[in-house]
Amino acid sequence: MTRFVQPRALRPGDRVAVIAASSPPGQTKLDGGVRALEAEGFTVDVFDSARATGTEYDYLAGDDVLRARDLTAALADPAYTAIFMACGGYGAQRTLELVDWSRVDPARPKAVIGYSDVTALLEAIAVKLGWGSFFGPLVATDSFHLGRGDYAFDTLMAMLRGSISKLTFPDARTITPGVAEGVTLGGTASLLAAGLGTDTSLPASGAILFLEDVDEFLFRLDRILTQLRRSVYVEGVAGIVLGTFTECGDPRDVDRLLADRFHDLGVPVLAGADIGHNIPTQTFPIGVPARLDTEAGTLTLLKPPVS
Repeated sequence: MTRFVQPRALRPGDRVAVIAASSPPGQTKLDGGVRALEAEGFTVDVFDSARATGTEYDYLAGDDVLRARDLTAALADPAYTAIFMACGGYGAQRTLELVDWSRVDPARPKAVIGYSDVTALLEAIAVKLGWGSFFGPLVATDSFHLGRGDYAFDTLMAMLRGSISKLTFPDARTITPGVAEGVTLGGTASLLAAGLGTDTSLPASGAILFLEDVDEFLFRLDRILTQLRRSVYVEGVAGIVLGTFTECGDPRDVDRLLADRFHDLGVPVLAGADIGHNIPTQTFPIGVPARLDTEAGTLTLLKPPVS
């Protein structure tokens, strides 16, 4: 398992970047999200990709060169303590084809935050740079623009400041009881499956693996999870945390599918964690040693997610 370098904790006065590596964000929510970050005392630079509209494909924020240029610049510039992704959608894997990793110093980690399509980026950062990161709220989606007082925003800020040492999932369900330790990995399942066979895929051997997804018909979700099973991806996994699977069919059918696909792995499995799409989400740190207790419904961070 990769040993991850943790980014520095954020504090007022830090300069942060906001970019889009995927689809075009809604500008009203983007502006609100930027104001929310500024209210926390950060100096915010919004890159061109976050303002770009679609080119020949309206689901992409500008062209691939623009998105990769912005991502490379933000990762490489030591002035930035953190990079907040504007939104998900689709396009991060196209962006990764053009990122110039040679310009980025692995010894100068910075927090990178996002979820959904950003899963591809978080996994790439782990492989190429060895940085920990954060599967958490996007600046221009959900309720980020509400800022302080919003559950998802507040828990993200607390995570980035190093004041969270345990995630508790009060409504979670035990699929397989037990306690497991490993380094946290994962994200949106369809993105992890789509990355298999690329140079930015990071198998979850020895890991506490987090999975969630959205808008997948049940049979497609079955195919995604089965692909992860049949590949080397879940071979040797230590434990599994399952978040939301919103709009993936009848929740009872989804629960049966999750149990069917993971119970026989013989490792602790917890379902129903409040992390994922279309809910007030907790932030899941990537690359942190942790202890999962599926009966207590907790994930204890054995080291801080920020230095």
